[in-house]
Amino acid sequence: MSPGLLIYCRPGFEKEAAVEIGAACYREGYAKAKPDSGLVFYVPHDPAVARAPSRHWNELVFARQLIRDARRVDELPTTDRATPLAEAAAALGLRFSDVWLETADTNEAKEMSSFCRKFERPLRDALLRRGLLVNDLRKPRLHVAFLSSATAYVGFADPCDSAPWPMGIPRLRMPRGAASRSTLKLAEALLLFLDERERSEWLRPGLTAVDLGAAPGGWTWQLVRHGLHVTAVDNGELDPRLLADDRVEHIRADGLAFKPKRPVDWLVCDMVEQPARVAACVAGWLAEGRCARAICNLKLPMKKRSEELERCRDIIDDALGGRSYRLAMKQLYHDREEVTVFLQSRR
Repeated sequence: MSPGLLIYCRPGFEKEAAVEIGAACYREGYAKAKPDSGLVFYVPHDPAVARAPSRHWNELVFARQLIRDARRVDELPTTDRATPLAEAAAALGLRFSDVWLETADTNEAKEMSSFCRKFERPLRDALLRRGLLVNDLRKPRLHVAFLSSATAYVGFADPCDSAPWPMGIPRLRMPRGAASRSTLKLAEALLLFLDERERSEWLRPGLTAVDLGAAPGGWTWQLVRHGLHVTAVDNGELDPRLLADDRVEHIRADGLAFKPKRPVDWLVCDMVEQPARVAACVAGWLAEGRCARAICNLKLPMKKRSEELERCRDIIDDALGGRSYRLAMKQLYHDREEVTVFLQSRR
């Protein structure tokens, strides 16, 4: 099989991921994607694109991971799987900083996780014998994605243009005392969209935030954890532990209609609302100078997800009216039928 681009995505979103990578390759190729498999394999007509795609990983909304120059290896012998996989790695013509053994994020595929743990040492040893693993973090990372114990994709990822976590999944633990599991969505977003300097500068005591649709308070809790003062806007009940914190003010109001008395550093929003209305609301806050930056979730419909997302992009662009802004979108691991958006005004 010709080399291609291998993408990990949320199971059920293979179509959207395939359309997206196809557009990035100017539709000069074809995609192979089994429904609910959590994987998309795109074969461009030009093999060079498989090594250097035109779009970066962080520009792809539905891709958890982007693996380049991936080749499928079939019929791995039970007596020696390491040798043909090491040979496939050598055929890439590179040396690697590390090797990750992975599966798709499905219940069936994750049954392979025990196999991957046991097989990592033999494969690593085979790669070391060939001089393919080196102590240089600037080198690409080798990925071996197992479909079964007899079939795997072998490819590489640029450490500066890929998810820094195996399977593209950050391993976040549910914090003790958090108001709801939704706090993990904001924790992942802050980890993904902001670099270390930005987290230090923009998430510190004394800064202010508004959380629209806050109840029961998972996102408010995450911001307070960083020392921010938060106005939690929701007609529903907030977790009593948050109400006892003097950094939290609960205002009972409609989140889409609320306006702060003075500008804030952050706006966050995880409301169950039409994505177009949320996009218009958040973009309006930035356009009118009510906040410096924002993170929100867009709850996508079951059908025409890509079209709805493009509609929201257009709404944001129209609302900001030619202003300079930074926009990033990603379907996070902790998201479900939604996409998380980061928006920042560039003054």
